[in-house]
Amino acid sequence: MNRLGNIRLPPLSAAVNVAGQTFRQMIPERAPGHERVHFAQVNHTVTHGGTSDEHHEMANIKPTNPFLQENFEAEDSFNEGLKTRMSSVDFSEGSDFVEGKSDVKINEYQAAWNVTNAIQGMFIVSLPFAVLRGGYWAIVAMVGIAYICCYTGKILVECLYEFDLQTGRQIRVRDSYVSIAKACFGKKYGAKIVNIAQIIELLMTCILYVVVCGDLMIGTFPDGAIDTRSWMMLVGIFLLPLAFLKTLQSVSLLSFWCTMSHILINAIILGYCLLYIGDWGWGKVKWSLDLENFPISLGVIVFSYTSQIFLPTLEGNMEDPSKFQWMLDWSHVWAAVFKALFGYVCFLTFQNDTQQVITNNLPSAGFKGLVNFCLVIKALLSYPLPYYAACELLERAFFRGKPKTPFPTIWALDGELKVWGLACRVGVVVFTILMACFIPHFAILMGFIGSFTGTMLSFIWPCYFHLKLKREGMDSRTVAFDYFIISLGLLFGFVGIYDSGRALINAFQIGLPF
Repeated sequence: MNRLGNIRLPPLSAAVNVAGQTFRQMIPERAPGHERVHFAQVNHTVTHGGTSDEHHEMANIKPTNPFLQENFEAEDSFNEGLKTRMSSVDFSEGSDFVEGKSDVKINEYQAAWNVTNAIQGMFIVSLPFAVLRGGYWAIVAMVGIAYICCYTGKILVECLYEFDLQTGRQIRVRDSYVSIAKACFGKKYGAKIVNIAQIIELLMTCILYVVVCGDLMIGTFPDGAIDTRSWMMLVGIFLLPLAFLKTLQSVSLLSFWCTMSHILINAIILGYCLLYIGDWGWGKVKWSLDLENFPISLGVIVFSYTSQIFLPTLEGNMEDPSKFQWMLDWSHVWAAVFKALFGYVCFLTFQNDTQQVITNNLPSAGFKGLVNFCLVIKALLSYPLPYYAACELLERAFFRGKPKTPFPTIWALDGELKVWGLACRVGVVVFTILMACFIPHFAILMGFIGSFTGTMLSFIWPCYFHLKLKREGMDSRTVAFDYFIISLGLLFGFVGIYDSGRALINAFQIGLPF
């Protein structure tokens, strides 16, 4: 970060026009007979030895249905980063999944937009609650974790390259997080380890969307006859049809406008807080630590910055990869500034009454209901992305037919889902709904995910990969810093999992609504 002063600021015109440019690129004209979906993509590279890299990445999610011939490309660059957490597939060493190539390149401003949406999603509404638990230390953590995640993103991309003695240049020999994991953990287990973490995070994220819907609805109707868990079940009814989902084209445009509306909602909340600047509780923010609850807040903050899994894909798809570090620096700087200000200002406004979802603090029932309803719609439209990716990962791991996987394919010869295959997909939706009902606490669950998969994907593994692949060319200061981040990740992970796990166990004391 100390180099930021020497880095040029983005031109205002580019910052204003980037959303429109990316939107036009996201929804290209479609050829007749093809349905297209938009995820981040990467082109295959050739290794130093001249052979194609073994990695297969989910940067372009192709359907597991072998009878469909639709041309899949990418979906929804704007959906606050959840699509970024689904960029690895290839559970088996002999996987025949080969990602598609893309001729579409993005500039550094469009890449920054993608990263910003990945780390500035709707879960930002829980950050004021983190300030309630951690005081100024939570604000320090928002800035410090941004710096660490920015650093680990850079070293992760650095691990994609090797020095070529013949040309005297760095050559890109790996394509993704998975290919780096294979090089460090071994071909047999590398992809499996990363993808298990991915499946856990994707399913937990789906659960988190159901939980936040319940919190928002009970906040809108606090005196109603329906409790939080019942709202989650009612919301879950609208999620069941996703089992029939074959592509994500139907939600891509809506997801774009939902992201735009969420930006507007954040601005409205900040504007409301500024109206009460005279009543801000400056003395309410504490320097003391709540050791029982602050680790949960750390997990929440770590989860909000998780984007490492898709950064290799993004860097490989940039028009000028040399601008990747500049892009990553400024996207994390603005994210840290906005998150710290949002959490601080909202807490100053609502003080010790700050709730897990900040919109529930809005005093006007009509205004709060409108904002919460918009956020519920956004959550419902965001759910298909991690759900679809989790189903793809599970199907490729277990349902591609023998002998590749333990179970036969879930697709019939006519290209439709078999009845039992459809039941499996419905089962995934039902599982996330039931888990949300069992764990109806948004901040605690978010802290658990961040402490579990977030610290591994964003702290521990990138530094381990860096030490494993680049140790010979590193100075002692860099080596020490990598070990420091690994230690910090282990500390945050163990303490966060313990505290949030204990809090989740206490949450079971709330009785089920049936």
